[in-house]
Amino acid sequence: MTALKIAVAGASGRMGKMLVEAISNADDMVLVGALDVPASPALGTDAAASLGKPAGVSITADLATGLANASYLIDFTRPEGTLKHLEYCAAHGIKMIIGTTGFDEAGKAAIAAAAEKTAIVFAPNMSVGVNVTLKLLEMAAKSFAEGYDIEIVEAHHRFKVDAPSGTALKMGEVIADALGRDLNEVGVFAREGVTGERDPSSIGFATIRGGDIVGDHTVLFAGIGERVEISHKSSSRVTYAHGSLRAARFLEGKSVGLFDMYDVLGLR
Repeated sequence: MTALKIAVAGASGRMGKMLVEAISNADDMVLVGALDVPASPALGTDAAASLGKPAGVSITADLATGLANASYLIDFTRPEGTLKHLEYCAAHGIKMIIGTTGFDEAGKAAIAAAAEKTAIVFAPNMSVGVNVTLKLLEMAAKSFAEGYDIEIVEAHHRFKVDAPSGTALKMGEVIADALGRDLNEVGVFAREGVTGERDPSSIGFATIRGGDIVGDHTVLFAGIGERVEISHKSSSRVTYAHGSLRAARFLEGKSVGLFDMYDVLGLR
């Protein structure tokens, strides 16, 4: 079997290092490129140096150099960086696995357009467990459509720059779709002061940021006399890395198209 040739964006970051390690430990993949921002102090260093077994791949800010031998790019960076990578990958037929969150509608549209030129898995959370949780939420929402208030609580580390998390928003979208609602219309993202009685059709969000929390998400279906909570808690980013590699394997043999983790895991 020919190894999948993978490049990693944000290679010196927390998630980037986890991806480099996961690729290094995979029998069917090889790291061929590592990207980071021009200001990164890691430029020029070996992407796997922290593992004690160099990969022979230097971290670079130059897309042409970093992606010269790549068939896939795994990107968990920030929207502005991912969109630059997206343009290059679409032009050169490099497949993408995008775990970046915080895209606006224009960014999402750009990803959809690029998928007409290359194959892309785009998901706010690559964890297998989270995506199974999303399927459970879809089922639960249909059963709790009347008489239950829905609240989504998420917690992440102090360094996360977007809120609510992409995963929390995806949970809200899945629930809203199951109920025939539009999250843009029923989502409540802040409460302060005299807010009045809760709108029973709303989906509330609460955000916590602190310490080194990898990622906790809980959805409450609160009725009169009972409350059902569906939770997913991450203790390590390794689950996101393993999901990303699974997504790369899914794209093998696909040249174009936009997919998500439901497609990867057969949850449709």
